[in-house]
Amino acid sequence: PALFMENARKGSIVSRANSIGSTSASSVPNTDDEDSDHQESFKESYKDQRRRAHTQAEQKRRDAIKKGYNDLQAIVPTCEQQDFSISSQKLSRAIVLQKTIDYIQFLHKEKKKQEEEVSTLRKDVMALKIMKVNYEQIVKAHQDNPNEGKNQISDEVKFNVFQGIMDSLFQSFNASISVTSFQELSACVFSWIEEHCKPQTLRDVVIGVLHKVKSQLY
Repeated sequence: PALFMENARKGSIVSRANSIGSTSASSVPNTDDEDSDHQESFKESYKDQRRRAHTQAEQKRRDAIKKGYNDLQAIVPTCEQQDFSISSQKLSRAIVLQKTIDYIQFLHKEKKKQEEEVSTLRKDVMALKIMKVNYEQIVKAHQDNPNEGKNQISDEVKFNVFQGIMDSLFQSFNASISVTSFQELSACVFSWIEEHCKPQTLRDVVIGVLHKVKSQLY
């Protein structure tokens, strides 16, 4: 009986020890599972942040492109709708780009044309400055010698000389030219130039006109 009681007491002590160990083990938190859940949550959060940042960047890029096309449509006059049948339709990006290219090419041509006009005007200004200097010299010379121009030929006499030369040339031109066709006209003009516009012929015409005008004056 004594041995039985001793074994029963030892069994009771072991049972209580196992119970206490089980209770203590159950009260300790499972740190490995929580760390795994925390890592998974962090990974998902990082992916979401990257996805959100990428979406925002893509949206900004699209907004910038859209704003650029809207600005082009507002700046380029040819992007305005001219056909009322398609006024409700939005211009495609390809059409906006093509119209922009055409407008830029038009501006380049206009710029080149304006540069040529400016160059021509500069030449005209230079010629006018030269004429101004010449006339100032003429006026100064006339002021220095007021009696010098009394014996000058009048413009009427000059015109009579010019008219006499032209009348003589026109008479020969009219007698030599045929106008039945353009080909015949061209051939006659060249023939007239070779025959009646020689230096000696023109010299004789001018001398004859000068003699005639001189006889009228004196």
